[in-house]
Amino acid sequence: MIDFQHILTSINEAASNEKDKGKIADYIPELAKVNVDNFGIHLIDIQQNNFSAGKSDEKFSIQSISKVLSLSMALGLIGEKVWKRVDVEPSGDPFNHLSLLELENGIPRNPLINPGAIVIADILVSKLEHPKEEFLSYVQNIANDDTIAYDLGVAKSEKRTGFRNFAAANLLKSYGNLNNDVDIVLDFYFHQCSLAMNCVQLTNTFFMFMNNGKCRRNNTLLTISQVKRINAIMLTCGFYDEAGEFAFEVGLPGKSGVGGGIVAFLPNKFCVATWSPGLNPKGNSKLGMLALEKLTTETELSIF
Repeated sequence: MIDFQHILTSINEAASNEKDKGKIADYIPELAKVNVDNFGIHLIDIQQNNFSAGKSDEKFSIQSISKVLSLSMALGLIGEKVWKRVDVEPSGDPFNHLSLLELENGIPRNPLINPGAIVIADILVSKLEHPKEEFLSYVQNIANDDTIAYDLGVAKSEKRTGFRNFAAANLLKSYGNLNNDVDIVLDFYFHQCSLAMNCVQLTNTFFMFMNNGKCRRNNTLLTISQVKRINAIMLTCGFYDEAGEFAFEVGLPGKSGVGGGIVAFLPNKFCVATWSPGLNPKGNSKLGMLALEKLTTETELSIF
């Protein structure tokens, strides 16, 4: 029997003693206000036992982690048609690079880099009558938590400074891979990325990817095939140009965000979320990466 609580407590201690905590994503002004010393970790197992250490109940902006949720909603709405507009290959590039988009005629490499997530946002804007409200309701339903909300300050901050996202959306539009107005799609996208959660809420939300498509309410929201594909994309593309390193060091599917959050899981075993806002040069949480490497090393649990 693994003593998860003991392991999380020791991870939290190691994190607080680490001198170099990384650099905060200050290009989004609202995120620049967060204290770099923050660290939290929470784990839920398949029996729904919960284990926590550090600031696991403090909310933060989940940013790109939300891309997995918009993808799962789009797959639920239009199924396999999603893959006509976005590919499933790792990009090997930072999350906001645009060079491949031109080379590959407006089809983003995968749905977890910014241009791919903007295409997914376009699908949701086309399919939903009230996209922002319905997406939020979808996430609340998965997590069984109606307190989850957008951080409107962050959404506004991103809109003011998201020049590369405007460039990506206009490039997609020029290739015919954006059906709606650029401003409307990006307004939805900036709200999506501004979702605020704590580590506990994040593990509750991603419980369904660990649990064969069944959320904590025991409702089946994705088919086994859809879960398999989303989880595969998280493993190969969830950490931008550091996805190989994460698979090598940690060995779990997962997703990071520039707000410092990481969520990862071992199917049918556990789901874990960490938060530490200092990032490494690749844009992933420095202490989060170290924490998850320590977790899988000490438990000897990974997909490999």
